[in-house]
Amino acid sequence: MGGFVYILANMRRGRTYIGVTNDLVRRVYEHREGMVEGYTKSRDIKRLVYFEQHADITMAIQRETSLKRWYSHWKHALIEEHNPEWRDLWDDVVK
Repeated sequence: MGGFVYILANMRRGRTYIGVTNDLVRRVYEHREGMVEGYTKSRDIKRLVYFEQHADITMAIQRETSLKRWYSHWKHALIEEHNPEWRDLWDDVVK
């Protein structure tokens, strides 16, 4: 089974959250609707600004673990390489 690594951000391009899931649309929807208690809900982190698809969930988990160890400016550079405006990619994934 495949998986996704995703990065959510708040409106100020400051705080980010990195997660992993086997269903990107469902999981991002849960974050957007405030259904996920904790870090993302308390800091209003709802915008999908980056994601990667992996053929195997184990590979996605390994990538998530790696990205979580990165410095913030590395994460921001990764986002800006693929999404320079930090545009919310939600509409792209639900089409």
